[in-house]
Amino acid sequence: MSVYPQTPCVVIDTAVMERNIETMGASARKAGVKLRPHAKTHKMPTVALKQLAAGAAGITVAKVSEAEVMAEHGITDIFIAYPLVTMDKIRRALALAKRIRLIVGVDSREGALRLAEAAASAGMTLEVRLEIDTGLRRTGVPYEDAVELAATVHEMAGLRLSGIYTFRGAIMGGKATLDLRAAGEEEGRIMAELASRMRASGIAIEDVSVGSTPTSAFAMTVPGVTEVRPGTYVFMDRMQARFGVCRLEDCAGAVRVTVVSRPAPDLAVIDGGSKTFATDVQPNTEPLQLQGFGHIVELEDAVLERLSEEHGMLRLGPASQGAAVGDVIHIVPNHICSTVNLHNQVYFRHDGNYEPQTVAGRGKLE
Repeated sequence: MSVYPQTPCVVIDTAVMERNIETMGASARKAGVKLRPHAKTHKMPTVALKQLAAGAAGITVAKVSEAEVMAEHGITDIFIAYPLVTMDKIRRALALAKRIRLIVGVDSREGALRLAEAAASAGMTLEVRLEIDTGLRRTGVPYEDAVELAATVHEMAGLRLSGIYTFRGAIMGGKATLDLRAAGEEEGRIMAELASRMRASGIAIEDVSVGSTPTSAFAMTVPGVTEVRPGTYVFMDRMQARFGVCRLEDCAGAVRVTVVSRPAPDLAVIDGGSKTFATDVQPNTEPLQLQGFGHIVELEDAVLERLSEEHGMLRLGPASQGAAVGDVIHIVPNHICSTVNLHNQVYFRHDGNYEPQTVAGRGKLE
């Protein structure tokens, strides 16, 4: 049944989303690598199933609770690309691993020991991948220590080290860059060379997993890379358009809002604020230099300049002066992943109909 959506809400153009899914799937097939999309963008099993139907080998999540949601809906190959170090989460992961193929990330000796001891006590062997820090300085074993730690993990009873992975994003020399080709190729080369060193030391590394949405197209072409894990590509957003990964018309997701006030000629207020739009990609920062918190589709010279909790303030240029109270407009957010996670449901638009769908993984942070 089609339901006309109240504002503010997230609307997904189904045809654009499906085109994005097919395009990435075709790119991975052409490159001869596996595609394992990160479900953090949509957090919806129905979307993950579409990605799998288009050729994805499995999915990626960040949290055990996300994996549990996906497994409940029939998804049987999941990579938790995050270190699990608390016993409750490890036990839950082991319970999942009895039902599906589950791969778990590890980046320290202590974390690996906790996984190994729990798995051995349960009479199981848990498949793990070693996370490598290739410049983002987030989780991941430092690159220079990776071979030694891989050897340690490889010898642990209860674990099977099957691969290595990294998340680097559009980084070169420790700084954000717009040169996606150079960033992606360097990421792939660094990881493929590391895998070769590990194999030479007797560690049977099967998978070399790399690639975010900005860099996947280039990283996947590097010999030795076996898998890419883009997430945002399924919906795309203003950040990806600015990177040059897509056009604005390739952005399937937008926030639908209503103008609720026109206090001044150069000011319109909408019914979506920081509880509607993600604020993690800030305006006027390097290297993207985005103006405002999103691209306003219907108002060409307006800028979503400020957000409070329930209000969004648009600075209107001369061409946008006609914006009136009650007008409905659509805004492509700077970052769609964090925006979707703010909403209990989204609306999929197809042939003028709107179908609500619960964001089943929303708030699954543990």
